[in-house]
Amino acid sequence: MASIVYFLDAKGKSLLSRDYKGDIPYSAVDKFPLLHLEAEEENSAAPPVFNYKGINYLYIVHNDLYILALTRNNDNALEIMLFLNKLIEVLTQYFKNLEEESIRDNFVIIYELLDEMMDYGFPQTTDTKILKEYITQKSHALIKFNQQQQRPPNAVTNAVSWRTDGIFYKKNEVFLDVIESINMLVNPNGQVLRSEILGKIKIKSQLSGMPDLRLGLNDKGIFGGDRSNGNGGGEDRTTKGLEMEDVKFHQCVRLSKFENEKIITFIPPDGEFELMSYRLSTPIKPLIWVDCRVKLHSNSRIEIKAKVRAQIKKRSTANDVEISIPVPEDADSPKFQTSSGSIKYTPENSCIVWKLKQFQGGKEAAMIAELGLPSVTNEDPTFKSKRPISVKFQVPYFITSGLQVRYLKINEPKMQYQSYPWVRYITQSGNDYTIRL
Repeated sequence: MASIVYFLDAKGKSLLSRDYKGDIPYSAVDKFPLLHLEAEEENSAAPPVFNYKGINYLYIVHNDLYILALTRNNDNALEIMLFLNKLIEVLTQYFKNLEEESIRDNFVIIYELLDEMMDYGFPQTTDTKILKEYITQKSHALIKFNQQQQRPPNAVTNAVSWRTDGIFYKKNEVFLDVIESINMLVNPNGQVLRSEILGKIKIKSQLSGMPDLRLGLNDKGIFGGDRSNGNGGGEDRTTKGLEMEDVKFHQCVRLSKFENEKIITFIPPDGEFELMSYRLSTPIKPLIWVDCRVKLHSNSRIEIKAKVRAQIKKRSTANDVEISIPVPEDADSPKFQTSSGSIKYTPENSCIVWKLKQFQGGKEAAMIAELGLPSVTNEDPTFKSKRPISVKFQVPYFITSGLQVRYLKINEPKMQYQSYPWVRYITQSGNDYTIRL
């Protein structure tokens, strides 16, 4: 595994490091900026892993920082990269913003965390909740020699390292959210050029003791077939179910049980966590469709007519619909008319934003916008930038893929309490839900 972990600034200068094995000279990091520059020139984008004179350089970039791991052996590169990402996640939860200044201000705590999270290059405790129980940002008085010293929580040495003993709630509850984000690219005629569903199942656990949970989903096709390449293994969506890709589980899930019996069983961490995530590359129709027409009048003003339609079931409602339509950068004097919602011109983003607080399925709304163009040119300013329309929305109680939670059984062998889960479904726009003009 990793021999040394470095934090480097944007120029490749070392801010902090931790040597776990002592088998790599410190001078090796001095080669990193030059090697990184050469790799960028050869590949236009530098690969995250490269080798020089028998030393492997593995790194990720975060807020103009390089988090770099060096190793000599032919180790599991993916495991090292996962550890570096987990390291960023833990430090971000400690300091809110992980940047050069926060590293300089908190180097003592960072050294403590590096010692607890990795031992001789092998990852150990990486759960932030457990680490915060004995590595804190508060000052402590000196402990007298004969006084019992503070010990790490039992969870550090337990088999269940993500959950502590002695958790108790008067009311035992589990809240489960199935959230799917839609990314798609649509041409002006309504044809979907690219679409995908990014899903995740999030859990908020408020259970006493050491409960054992068993989750049942409606579609066994998503877990069928060969998973040797990491895919969900589904085949035809109508007969075999959904074809999930990039399925990832929280460390609490018993993977051997899942691989053999296709059952999701786990002892949950206390509080909120993401149980699993998945991706579906499947053709879907636009849930919120925008038909936009742009007309230029004598190069002095521009007229935009847009119609939005909620292509969801009539009993469903889209909340917080926000449609951003690009306009020329020098546009001014906006005038708006709309059948519903509100419209605002945001010159700093060169777009008009149309907001609909609630938009029921099957309904339509229309708007007309007129803006002046003080800079008269022979070119058509509307299509000069080629920026698309972006759409944001959220549809509660609705899931595009049809995935459903059939049951969530809770068993606590010692306390024998009864608890029933609360399940919520949400479909929302992703970071890339766009419609071309």
